[in-house]
Amino acid sequence: AMRLQAPQFQALFTPGLRSVAELFEKKSYELRIAGGAVRDLLSGVTPQDIDFATTATPAEMKEMFTAAGVRLINNKGEKHGTITARLHEENFEITTLRIDVVTDGRHAEVEFTTDWHKDAERRDLTVNSMFLGLDGTLYDFFNGYEDLQNKKIRFVGKAAERIQEDYLRILRYFRFYGRIAEKPGDHEPITLQAIRENAKGLAGISGERIWVELKKILTGNHVNHLVQLMYELDIAQYIGLPLDGNLEEFARVTKNIQNLSPKPMTVLTSLFKGKDDVTNLDLRLKISKEEKNLGLFLVKHRQELTKASGPEALRPYQDFLMDSREANTNSKIFELLKYQGEEQLLREMQAWTVPSFPVSGHDLRKMGVSSGKDIGTALQQLRDEWKKSGYHMDKEELLSCLKKV
Repeated sequence: AMRLQAPQFQALFTPGLRSVAELFEKKSYELRIAGGAVRDLLSGVTPQDIDFATTATPAEMKEMFTAAGVRLINNKGEKHGTITARLHEENFEITTLRIDVVTDGRHAEVEFTTDWHKDAERRDLTVNSMFLGLDGTLYDFFNGYEDLQNKKIRFVGKAAERIQEDYLRILRYFRFYGRIAEKPGDHEPITLQAIRENAKGLAGISGERIWVELKKILTGNHVNHLVQLMYELDIAQYIGLPLDGNLEEFARVTKNIQNLSPKPMTVLTSLFKGKDDVTNLDLRLKISKEEKNLGLFLVKHRQELTKASGPEALRPYQDFLMDSREANTNSKIFELLKYQGEEQLLREMQAWTVPSFPVSGHDLRKMGVSSGKDIGTALQQLRDEWKKSGYHMDKEELLSCLKKV
């Protein structure tokens, strides 16, 4: 058996984890790291969060922790077999091994088991189905480690069965493909067939769950390939994407923004032909207000708001920002520049500080302009002059313009 000794693994052994391990050992319950954390550790990545699996039932864990005076955090995981214990300022989420008894494509009813193989069997992908003992021993029933080394994404057992247990796994397949696979197009035909035949099941999955996965796909690798595949396999319509998405524009934009860390919505908007597509996406996925506004902004301005020819390429964007009365317009303009693939201009725009207009109504009153209406008109004229100067004129220069008027 393989034993992991990586520094990322050694680093997990905080005082909290040592205490947890001792408690389980004393009671002879087995405790292992499960799922995604194992995948990350084997890839040499420090896991963001760690799930533990155990042969102890929730009742046994509660009894053990309570007897040891350990605080339990009350969360709703218990009916699925998850207990959260807090030791040394750290939370430990520990789940009893389980078998899915009934599944409806969204939720599962579970019963507890002490069989590690059976628990691994109900996990989605081979790379997510491994366990790691606290001594570093790898328990890998479905060749997940080999798949990880070969950068292959495969379902545990039969693809169709795994998908029918939870249709969201279709999108999880795409997400992990974008994280792990080396090149586009390296799928097993039988997997793609299972996805195509079960695509309709996504219609019953909540928009919020779909959006979480879709955002990760949009910011991962091979995004152009994966979204084209969603259309080929007839998935798009069930997850809120337009039936006639603009795949040429999508291919162009995904190339533009490869190294610019765009927001997921920026990438997705390139599929959209108009604002109705944004509205429909929102109806299906319940995106945030900020995401919706960004989509509408890009659809509206991606063609007209472009760089000027000549030395002042940024001017149209700067003018737009200066004229805008809305909050966070600058972050929307950054996304627009990414969408357009304007890397250089993006850097310049990010470095540009929005100048503040140097003249106030108070200055005009001192010069003898008294009526509110005249002050308003004069300020607008000066603002226009200031804009024409590229926001360079200072207060003196502007006020001397006024004298001429």
